Amino acid sequence: MRIAWFAWLARNFGAYGYGDGPLRAAIGTGAVLVTAALLWCALHRNRPAAVAAAGLTCALGIGWLAFH
Repeated sequence: MRIAWFAWLARNFGAYGYGDGPLRAAIGTGAVLVTAALLWCALHRNRPAAVAAAGLTCALGIGWLAFH
């Protein structure tokens, strides 16, 4: 499931930006949050790494959406 999600996100990376309207922005933000949650679940045994990876994913993903 996780690998399939990352593959789908890589294929559609440029399709969900804040400049494309509120629906696409909401979908893009949701995709970033789901990706961060999957990283958290993948690294749940190492809590500091899970927090760092999820936080970095949120910051970079939402930042990319904002300036894309």
